[in-house]
Amino acid sequence: MATRFHNLSDYDFASVPDAGKMRFGIVVSEWNDKITGALLEGAYTTLTKHGAKEENIMVKTVPGSFELVFGASQMVGSGKVDAVIAIGCVVRGDTPHFDYICQGATQGLAHLNTQGNIPVIYGLLTCNEMQQAADRAGGKLGNKGDECAVTAIKMANYARRMKE
Repeated sequence: MATRFHNLSDYDFASVPDAGKMRFGIVVSEWNDKITGALLEGAYTTLTKHGAKEENIMVKTVPGSFELVFGASQMVGSGKVDAVIAIGCVVRGDTPHFDYICQGATQGLAHLNTQGNIPVIYGLLTCNEMQQAADRAGGKLGNKGDECAVTAIKMANYARRMKE
């Protein structure tokens, strides 16, 4: 659903399972760090609000959004997490670099989801301008980090139920 119709931070609290026994990895791009830092804060706060213990939240940084794929892959392979949240922000510039980075990161994260047993949550903002990113990183449209955390909890729970 388009964010102009739905605030990223609005959700039914009761619909989110308890995350008290879940382990999460968050891989965050250092590029556009004001935005990714706000997204990280939203995700981390939402995870703990739903019972995740701080010691069960692993946060690692990578230089840019393209590197999110490798970072997420390493977290998945570590066996230390039940879900991974990949957080990045790419803002369109004057060259096609934007298209290559967004496409590569998106395909790589999607591939991890289809090939593994650990859900990888897509928290990559792909915006035309910095204001659009700010609006989605705690601004007027909410915080995509909140949405990613809720999705991570629900998907980790889903994966656990599928193993039962």
